[in-house]
Amino acid sequence: MDPVRNPYAPGAGQRPPELAGRDRELQQFDVVLERIARGRPERSLVLTGLRGVGKTVLLNALRSQAIGRMWGTGKIEARPDQSLRRPLASALHMAVRELTPRHRDPDRVDAFLGVLKAFALRSAGDDAKLRDRWQPGIDVPAATGRADTGDIEVDLVELLVDAAGVARDVGVGIALFVDEMQDIPPADVSALCAACHELSQQGLPLVVVGAGLPHLPAVLSASKSYSERLFRYVRIDRLDRAAADRALVAPAEEEGVTYEPAALDALYEATEGYPYFVQAYGKVTWDNAPTDPIGADDVRMAAPEAQAELAVGFFGSRYERATPAEREYLRAMAALSDDTHGVVPTSDVATYLGRKPSSLSPARDSLIKKGLVYSAERGTIAFTVPHFGLYLRRHATV
Repeated sequence: MDPVRNPYAPGAGQRPPELAGRDRELQQFDVVLERIARGRPERSLVLTGLRGVGKTVLLNALRSQAIGRMWGTGKIEARPDQSLRRPLASALHMAVRELTPRHRDPDRVDAFLGVLKAFALRSAGDDAKLRDRWQPGIDVPAATGRADTGDIEVDLVELLVDAAGVARDVGVGIALFVDEMQDIPPADVSALCAACHELSQQGLPLVVVGAGLPHLPAVLSASKSYSERLFRYVRIDRLDRAAADRALVAPAEEEGVTYEPAALDALYEATEGYPYFVQAYGKVTWDNAPTDPIGADDVRMAAPEAQAELAVGFFGSRYERATPAEREYLRAMAALSDDTHGVVPTSDVATYLGRKPSSLSPARDSLIKKGLVYSAERGTIAFTVPHFGLYLRRHATV
């Protein structure tokens, strides 16, 4: 097959040519946008799932829907130990700039930008040197007495309420998209929940759409007890057989290429419907298939190359980030886990390694912080990456 015409896209957050299996989520978000625009009460949205299931792709697709409705939008990617102030201020600045040409009162927009600037400048202390002070590129002077207390919860509530007011003037809303939401520092998570709560109570047109690993609901719940009712949680999982087939077949048909049924059987067996794996195997199979239609033998011939690419780019890069102690913990998890659920009691890991559970806590906590494992329930641990246990049993020896 002509590799130039290869339609598959196994990239991090890269939208595949056919966004299969996510129609329900897209339709539901259309309803959310319409309800908020009409002043109806609606909850913010949180997407959760393992790595490689397409959370970032879906997040970007939802953002495109908001843009299509002329909403102001901004997106950030949370990072551990990084305050929300700078990235959120930048995202909100972008969102309001999208609304500014349609706003009839420039003074009101400038007043908000002054509040935004005051919020952003609090990211550095009063005694910070000039080089450490962030300049957000806003020409108006910073406001005083609004979103500038230094208390992130107070400031964020005031900032988002004012931003929603600007959007309401234009007759639309603002949507803020937060990827890797589980990495937001605890104080900032609490502030974001409080702000969403206030927006909901006032019926203001601003929605937060977050995406994160499976333990994100527990992170939010630990921050604010009412977060369980504040957000609508949507679990993003692997594709069912029909959706996985569509993700492969539809792009190929655009190029005049077909699959034999046995080839689709073999691809689903290899990928188990995980979207990243579907794209990775699809790409390599296309490049190795000599003629149309693509058959089961083509899949089998391409499988070792696909596995090798995943071993380096998807699995190996993550394993390399772990310290020797963390790798020992990961290998123990792999030995004890199955590849259906992959959930392992932490006490079993300690027993397997012949160690006290308390002595393994630093390694486990560091792995959680690095996003390699998660703990959705007390006393258990699981991989954030599908098939990671299988990879470790095959490849990781040191």
